[in-house]
Amino acid sequence: MLARQKLLGYGLLIGGGTLFGGLFLGLWLTAELLPQGQSHWGVWLLALAPGALVTLLYLLLDRRLFTPLRHLQIQLARLAANPDARSDFPPEGWLKPLGADLDRIRDGWREDRVHIDEAAAAGARQAERTSAELEAVLRAVQTPLLLCDRHQRLLLFNEAAEQLFADVAALGLGRRLSELLPMSSLKDALAQLSVNAAPRQLLLPWHGRWLRLDLRRVGGNCGEALIALEDSTSAQEADQRWYAPLAHLLPELRGHGSSLIISSEALTSGKVEPLMRQRLEQVLREESLTLGRLIEALSEQVEGLQRDPGRLEDTWSNDLWSALGERLGSDGPQLVAIGIPAWLRADGPSLLELLFRLLGLLRELTGESRYEAEVQLGNQRVYLDLIWRGSPIDQGRLEQWRWLPLAESTQHPQLNDILRRHDSDWWSLADTDGHARLRLPLAAATRIGAPPPPRPPRPEFHDFSIADLPAPDAEQGRVPLRSLEMIVFDTETTGLDLRRGDCLISIGACRILNGRLLASDVFDQLVNPERPIPPESTRIHGLSDDDVAGAPPAEVVLPRFRDFIGHGVLVAHNASFDLRAIQPGAEGAGISLDMPVLDTLLLSRALDPTLEGHGLDALAERYQLVFVPGSRHTALGDARVTAELLLQLLPRLEARGVHTLDDAVAFQTSAAQRSTVS
Repeated sequence: MLARQKLLGYGLLIGGGTLFGGLFLGLWLTAELLPQGQSHWGVWLLALAPGALVTLLYLLLDRRLFTPLRHLQIQLARLAANPDARSDFPPEGWLKPLGADLDRIRDGWREDRVHIDEAAAAGARQAERTSAELEAVLRAVQTPLLLCDRHQRLLLFNEAAEQLFADVAALGLGRRLSELLPMSSLKDALAQLSVNAAPRQLLLPWHGRWLRLDLRRVGGNCGEALIALEDSTSAQEADQRWYAPLAHLLPELRGHGSSLIISSEALTSGKVEPLMRQRLEQVLREESLTLGRLIEALSEQVEGLQRDPGRLEDTWSNDLWSALGERLGSDGPQLVAIGIPAWLRADGPSLLELLFRLLGLLRELTGESRYEAEVQLGNQRVYLDLIWRGSPIDQGRLEQWRWLPLAESTQHPQLNDILRRHDSDWWSLADTDGHARLRLPLAAATRIGAPPPPRPPRPEFHDFSIADLPAPDAEQGRVPLRSLEMIVFDTETTGLDLRRGDCLISIGACRILNGRLLASDVFDQLVNPERPIPPESTRIHGLSDDDVAGAPPAEVVLPRFRDFIGHGVLVAHNASFDLRAIQPGAEGAGISLDMPVLDTLLLSRALDPTLEGHGLDALAERYQLVFVPGSRHTALGDARVTAELLLQLLPRLEARGVHTLDDAVAFQTSAAQRSTVS
């Protein structure tokens, strides 16, 4: 069907031409025949009647046929993309008798879909239950876990891995392991794994830290390998601080001990001359002194190892008080946290047990059932106080408590062991308001500010179907569209005239993998344009100079965006504008964006060249896509809707033989060429 503009043009051309022809015919007949009265009006009626009939016929066709055909085209496009689409344009005009047939076809599609869904539901319910249980287990496991297929693509990761790689944009399902970790030795270790072999351990340097990897093959069909990670930086540093000196000290001890034993055996043999005996006794004295010095040094090393701050972790005081309250339960004393919370360095489990034991001793001694807990900042220390109404505890009793076990068993460590582990002590002091407190000084942490609030659970932690995708080294142009990793992005700028200085202020992107949109795998970053944002632009996207004042420049943001893209295909709506927006920053950062690009604007024009309106708002209305309130003209909000639009277009592209990336690029190129010609 011709576009409405062309039909309107043809109608005006034919109707107008006929009317003008009739006008000239009427003038000629009037001049030649000189009709009078009714003959005069009859001549003009005869001359203008064809033009009027043609115009009326066009208006009738437009209302009864052409407009219904356009509406039918829109409805069929919706149904092809989604059988559940609503019917805003039922057949009308001369096509109205087709309504029942169209309803039957649509209902048939929906019934078939219901039957397929019901047939798959039984197995899907069990799969969903297994998936939910697996995700619950993954969230509970504190060890970072990665599962990859034979092509080193991620099939699974857990929240602990997400926290470990929080600053790495390349973490995501289907992403390559090489984008996260150095692969020089890891690749060889993975290749040497076998199903029945023991797991392998590997130590990798990573961003100034050391990661200890436990690698093992999983008995699946896709060559899966499970990688458990541990940040062993503190352990490695402790090795350098303590175990290296010990390794030097112990051989000296063995050497001097052997010399002492030999000298002692010679003296006790009874066959030593006086001069030799004098020399051996001198050796015994010297070796004894040396051994004493070495043993003292060894003792200092062991005590220092127990107090090693590298074995302590940053702990938020409110988390400590909350855990202690749970440990006390309803039968224990009541604990109320007061004051300003702070970070401290502690061995959390042992400190928690120490405080639990102390509160029990305090309750037994003072009879109080309510205690306050407070932390106060000192010079490089944090003072942890337990406060009660009454008198302070004398130092003698505190010395007795120091040697008590953590629990009512001599097998448990003593309270003094926990104090030494934290290089701490305790004392009691009185307040001016009739309260007393027991104070423990602890090491202060360098972190400031409260810990970030917990993020909502991520809905995508695993997708084993990724292993069925084509190999990463397959020719990308021949990969089916539904198997592609696609990065759908959008930008916001200071204005629309990029050639005259308008520039990037926001970039947002989301990922489509294996034919589905990953809800939480997103990139959303403000950019400092280092120039004012015009008020007329702020009225559109809502971003002002204050919003971007603290944001990094494009040269910092775009390398991270490039990491997020990885080996994916870029997708945008009116991609030429968004590519021009990021080009200056990419060039300034020295990165290349040479991957294939799909444009939903061109794809829509190629699919429906006769329909008007291919802007994002018009297409969202056509395909019944909804912007989250407040997300229109935000980079991430527009990128999400563009991704949903692309998924709606895929069935229609496949119906026209567009199955691969090469097909889609050629298809959208044809639309661009037609647009250029017109």
